[in-house]
Amino acid sequence: MNIDGTAWRTIWLEKDGHSVGVIDQTQLPHKFSTLKLSNCQEAAAAIRTMVVRGAPLIGVTGAYGLMLALQEDPSDDALEAAFKQLNATRPTAVNLRWALKRIQDKVKPLQPAKRAEAARAEAALIAEEDVAMCEAIGNHGLAIIQKLAAGRPSVRQQEPIQVLTHCNAGWLATVDWGTALAPIYKAHRAGLNIHVWVDETRPRNQGASLTAYELGREGVPHTVIVDNAGGHLMQQGFVDAVVVGSDRTTRSGDVCNKIGTYLKALAALDNGVPFYVALPASTIDWSISDGVAEIPIETRSAMEVTHIQGRNNNASSNNQITTVQLTPNQSEGFNPAFDVTPARLVTALITERGVAAASETGLMELYCNE
Repeated sequence: MNIDGTAWRTIWLEKDGHSVGVIDQTQLPHKFSTLKLSNCQEAAAAIRTMVVRGAPLIGVTGAYGLMLALQEDPSDDALEAAFKQLNATRPTAVNLRWALKRIQDKVKPLQPAKRAEAARAEAALIAEEDVAMCEAIGNHGLAIIQKLAAGRPSVRQQEPIQVLTHCNAGWLATVDWGTALAPIYKAHRAGLNIHVWVDETRPRNQGASLTAYELGREGVPHTVIVDNAGGHLMQQGFVDAVVVGSDRTTRSGDVCNKIGTYLKALAALDNGVPFYVALPASTIDWSISDGVAEIPIETRSAMEVTHIQGRNNNASSNNQITTVQLTPNQSEGFNPAFDVTPARLVTALITERGVAAASETGLMELYCNE
């Protein structure tokens, strides 16, 4: 995808072949910078501190993290230790463990001297597969948007298709294209008149900071709104569809996404607005059925609730990125990072293999050979 006309991916193997480059998403939208990850500890820190974030990208970063570990020590003990270290960084997104297990299964039967090279090749393959899956999600989602556009009354044919999204499930959350935003990019590039309502997505503001940033760089019309405005917009008829991503999807079709997604799904149901979830196969956890009871919900630092980061526009600050406190000193914060939207609230799941009903039957029709 593009940043001011230059094509970027979120993660890449550096020219030396032994280190990994990433976009530092903690600096966006006010500063674009990259980081070089040279060892497993740096990869783990990048995941934990959300330098990289989004379930698919976390998985690819974890895969490269194992490569970095094996370059230093290819022993069984080192492999196991690196697996545990990386897997502990973010507990909710299933892609991380999926990618780590895939690398582990690939290298463990090999002689230690061959493990790092094999991990490098497999991590690169996972990244390329992610790009292909996300583009396929975009194509399947484009068909939905085209159908929505064609089905509107004649008096609304000249109006933009209005899509609401929550958090960031664009290319910054994957390697390229994104999940929930991939259909929007496809629609925009196909010439459809489309506009995106961007939830700010407190407390880390991934919508206001990241979704708005990448949509703007691609030239997609969008408007940032406070999280609680979505229901009002749906009531007023200003939303044609909601499209979100997923960090973990159960075999029954429950979806776990950034905190606040559940409330959007409830508002969509009440107002007859279709609610779509876009996800690759790596996000499906076939081992669980009840998302509310079985998906571990990450609780992050309360400081993300009590404080906020932004650019200081004071003339004397030189536009520095700064953190300010929002709450009284004595007020505590609670910060669950995700919530679960039950399958009954989901209109359909948009996957790389097609559009499925949010149910075990619907998923199995697409992935019966998995």
